[in-house]
Amino acid sequence: MASRSRWPSTRSVLRLFNLLPSYNLSPLLHTVRHNGTVAAAAEVPESRKSPIQILRTAAEVRSWRREQLTKGLTVGLVPTMGALHTGHMRLVQSSMRMNDATMVSIFVNPSQFAPTEDLASYPRDFDADIEQLAAQDGDNRQVDVVFAPHVEEMYPNGIPLHIAEQKGAFVTVHGLSEQLEGRIRPQFFRGVATVVSKLLNIVTPERVYFGQKDIQQTVVVKRLVQDLCYGSVVHVVPTSRDANGLALSSRNAYLTEQTRQDAAVIYKGLQNAVMVYRQNTSAEKIIEAVVSTITEKFDKEEIEYVCVNDKDTLEELETVHPLKGAIVSLAVRVPNKFGGKTRLIDNILL
Repeated sequence: MASRSRWPSTRSVLRLFNLLPSYNLSPLLHTVRHNGTVAAAAEVPESRKSPIQILRTAAEVRSWRREQLTKGLTVGLVPTMGALHTGHMRLVQSSMRMNDATMVSIFVNPSQFAPTEDLASYPRDFDADIEQLAAQDGDNRQVDVVFAPHVEEMYPNGIPLHIAEQKGAFVTVHGLSEQLEGRIRPQFFRGVATVVSKLLNIVTPERVYFGQKDIQQTVVVKRLVQDLCYGSVVHVVPTSRDANGLALSSRNAYLTEQTRQDAAVIYKGLQNAVMVYRQNTSAEKIIEAVVSTITEKFDKEEIEYVCVNDKDTLEELETVHPLKGAIVSLAVRVPNKFGGKTRLIDNILL
């Protein structure tokens, strides 16, 4: 039986993984650690006088939620890690249209970062985030409340970045977390599933909103909600993009203007994948179209993966069924303003 089509090979992926990452970790000097547990690196600062109510504890959120239930009001939740941009605002606007009340969570979740990743230097500007949220206006309504917990609130037993040192309850969605991003960032979806479970338990929203840019995350969360019998409905909002097609991301702040311009080839490659698919359902041909476009600006060695996967199971496909379609997803390492590399991910639906 022929091997499943993808680029690069498993051996190449492992080779690339051994090269990862090259992040600037000097901000870790400012990280406070208690008994080996991350504290300040993931904290949200106390905001100045805020135009939106800010809740810091699960008890405060549950009290607020009971008030909404008493009034018969529906609640939408938009989970974020802050550094908000237009893409996040689209999620917020979707929630405001569909619900009586909207809560936005801002929490840089330590458990989805490996020890070598950019937890300490992840972009943060809490006051700017609050200003953006306060400016959102849906039918003369604003975002109702922001949940910005401290690390100790979400991880009362501590959260070392090394999985072997972690203690307590964590959530893993098997079968959907190991491929694609999970191959490069093996603890990422464990962290995502854990923090989303916590948020859904605390907030119990009618609806929860995620962006399509992180498409594997949306598949994982949908399965999590289904298998653990949460009552929330998961809504996926299309990817927001710059004028040149670059998917909006908080990590775009790491990029130079030249890299932003060059990175337009990523979405161009995905669009070419759609064009090829209309003539040829071979995953190999679809992937070749993406790779050949991206290498107009970036070295082939910087492409971590380009894969064609089933929309529900994330199984890698050799051929795309024309009645079902597929996901084409990728990750590329591009130069950043610090002299290192920043990973950009993107996808398109066939």
